[in-house]
Amino acid sequence: MDKNNYCPLNYTIGLIGTKWKPLVLFHLLEGPLRSGMLQKQVPGISNKMFTQTLRELEKDGLIFRKVYPVVPPKVEYGLSKRGKTLEPILKSLDQWGVENHE
Repeated sequence: MDKNNYCPLNYTIGLIGTKWKPLVLFHLLEGPLRSGMLQKQVPGISNKMFTQTLRELEKDGLIFRKVYPVVPPKVEYGLSKRGKTLEPILKSLDQWGVENHE
């Protein structure tokens, strides 16, 4: 990476700057959720986009995926240590929406 062209904001937006990623991350602030419950918290997201979003967030180290060895399968998602560092940013965005929603 060329340090002369490095932009921290560009890096951050690249990690969380899609329509769905901030919503998924925000709903995990209170703790891990099962896949189905998490998807219900993000209305309007398709199954395909939900799966893709989770995979990208996991790949980037912002969430973890825990699979329990039970039948039927139980999968939980939660914020990783790195993902938890986004809490003030996500809460600030939420608060801005509260204050500026018309």
